[in-house]
Amino acid sequence: MTEPSVDQLKIKVFADGADLAGIKKSSLDSRVKGFTTNPTLMRVAGINDYKAFALDVLKIVTDRSVSFEVFADDLPTMEHQAREIASWGSNVYVKIPVTTTKGEFAGSIIRSLSSKGVKLNVTAIMPLEQVRQVGAALDPATPAIVSVFAGRIADTGRDPVPHMAEALRILKDRPKAELLWASPRELLNIFQANEIGCHIITVTNDLINKLSLVTKDLNDYSRETVSMFYKDATSAGFSIPLAAVKTAS
Repeated sequence: MTEPSVDQLKIKVFADGADLAGIKKSSLDSRVKGFTTNPTLMRVAGINDYKAFALDVLKIVTDRSVSFEVFADDLPTMEHQAREIASWGSNVYVKIPVTTTKGEFAGSIIRSLSSKGVKLNVTAIMPLEQVRQVGAALDPATPAIVSVFAGRIADTGRDPVPHMAEALRILKDRPKAELLWASPRELLNIFQANEIGCHIITVTNDLINKLSLVTKDLNDYSRETVSMFYKDATSAGFSIPLAAVKTAS
């Protein structure tokens, strides 16, 4: 098996998060080619002013794309929010959920916005039929991102690798639409996505930090793991009283 190499990765790594300090740190990392966030990450980070947060991010990230998501649940308001978000910067991609909470496909606004040159990041996609529908709705002349939640697909016991490979095939007639492997669960996913030719993968800060582990000597890693267990047990003050050993008379 070929040893993994960070230097040979062709896939674009996007930092996923809503912590301004983390975004600033990632903006200094040449391996990070773009940024994404979502309302859930923003809520966890304690963000209460959506636009102010977005504008702060855009002051930090000026040379790479940033994706901000609409949060309305009806198509007309989603489209209105999308136009407003798109106006915040030329490097902004607008994240549009593939459906409303009631399951209504967002194809009409994807088609409308894409045809007017709004760069979209269509998100929360899982079944391949959704990939087909989104691909058909996107304007071939407008850059777009198609975010398939491969990590959540894996959570259901399905292998995401052939699923994502088929998604790439479906999008082959949309050369400006990039396939994004969303919600990776482990560092290996970066190399899996890269191997099949996926264009982008979103990575949280903890996974970005794990890039330093690539090609780490497994003997050293094993010994460090043993040391961790030993130090933690010692720090916790664990002890097991040992019963006296009876010897044969």
